[in-house]
Amino acid sequence: MRGTRVEIRCAALTHNARRARALAESAQVFAMVKADGYGHGITLAADAMAGEVDGFGVAVLEEARALREHGVSAPILVAEGFFDRDELEQARELSLEVVVHSSWQVGLLLEHPGPLRIWLKLNTGMNRLGLRPDIALEAAGQLAAAGMKPMGVMSHFACADEASDGRSNTQLRLADEVADALDLPLSAANSAALIRYPNARAQRVRPGIMLYGSSPFDWQSAAELDLAVSHRFSARLIAINEVQPGDTVGYGATWTAPRPGRIGVVAAGYGDGYPRHAPSGTPAAVNGQPTILVGRVSMDMLTIDLNGIQADIGDEVELWGDHVDVDKVARACGTISYELFCQITGRPERVIV
Repeated sequence: MRGTRVEIRCAALTHNARRARALAESAQVFAMVKADGYGHGITLAADAMAGEVDGFGVAVLEEARALREHGVSAPILVAEGFFDRDELEQARELSLEVVVHSSWQVGLLLEHPGPLRIWLKLNTGMNRLGLRPDIALEAAGQLAAAGMKPMGVMSHFACADEASDGRSNTQLRLADEVADALDLPLSAANSAALIRYPNARAQRVRPGIMLYGSSPFDWQSAAELDLAVSHRFSARLIAINEVQPGDTVGYGATWTAPRPGRIGVVAAGYGDGYPRHAPSGTPAAVNGQPTILVGRVSMDMLTIDLNGIQADIGDEVELWGDHVDVDKVARACGTISYELFCQITGRPERVIV
């Protein structure tokens, strides 16, 4: 058996949801489980966190339907709302909460009024989705007059995870002003804001990445935030090669051995979801012993430095998990842990513990 596997830990998901609950204090906690539960499995994540949260957040209606068909009766928020009238009616049928972020959605609602749980999204400076505050106030009045008063106001922080964040306070002030003017609850805090800004918790928080054992901050590790590892990616050594000074390893000959040594070949590559652009020097571990990648990642294999490491064919190599911080791997690759979790393919064995 090849031995390439992804281990998903339900108890860790529960622990991390409990941590979010403690930070949120009196605010509602809606756990974001979009993108297949950040690669953990949407229904598995929902089941693991159900006892600790008030509801769930997804991106699109299909994800909400999967939760309902699984038997989830808790409130579900659809962050991108509906895309057409058919989805609008499905949202009503499934008793979903929908985010209304654009004037065309307001227009569709006014053309087809009916009971619906609406969160009005504000653009407070991210300039992605959301209505400008003045337009949002006007839309709220129109919807209320048609019998569809929004149940809350929401926004999204652009820089809450940045060390030099100078935008979140301004965004929060704008969102607070609209929520106060409409006398509605506010939801703005993602994982970073939930941890970092108590004044941003308001009436509902929407944690995502912290639930999956990853830190939203470059300067603070998941362990320091009391977050448990929920996703562990590992493979096996399938070959060990001796190299001499000047020998190169892998496609493109991008790494050259500086001295005699041993190179381990690991049964995982970008065909399994490990990033092809991971450079030499990206951390890994063999039997818990730290090491690094050398050479370019292939579709089915990658290579690691075994100098000074006791290792044999068949030994386990952790690509991230208990010994290798997924956030450090992500930084080495110039990306974030969200992408690493979500891009794992169906080829590695999936083990639920």
